Amino acid sequence: MNSKTEKLLATLPIPTTDGVFMAHYSARGLAGLVFPSAHNQNKSSIATKTLVSAQGRRWHAVATKALNRALTGRVPKSLPPLDLSSGTAFQQRVWNALCRIASGETRSYTEIATAIGQRTAARAVGGACGANPVPVFVPCHRVLAANLRLGGFSGGLDWKRKLLAREGIRFSK
Repeated sequence: MNSKTEKLLATLPIPTTDGVFMAHYSARGLAGLVFPSAHNQNKSSIATKTLVSAQGRRWHAVATKALNRALTGRVPKSLPPLDLSSGTAFQQRVWNALCRIASGETRSYTEIATAIGQRTAARAVGGACGANPVPVFVPCHRVLAANLRLGGFSGGLDWKRKLLAREGIRFSK
């Protein structure tokens, strides 16, 4: 997190059939989403030990429903407010462009660079995708390298494959 990001107020688990995700909240909304790991599984009881505001509980309920829908390939009905203030101005422009990619569709890094008015910045777009604090909800998994190749993914390529397959997206290996 950089100095622009407000202090995290709560870290809460989101149990799913794919494991426990960890959701980080600031005063502005969901500021981070971490994919399941062995470490997260041991922290699944954090919610019962953390004092969370009523607003935080509402945001977490929305995030939990949205994530569980997204993991089954369905479009979430609503999202909690997303706090993307940890990113640079460039990263935030990329993340906003990613939010315009519909479920079941993909774009290339070059297409995203062009969409934000910096057509030669495909590598920087890749870096912004890797720095995305709220993967799944800011769908960086929908960005592919040239020739429909996977490229990278902060949650790991297995997760990228799962998310794309659940949305019915075909890609090259």
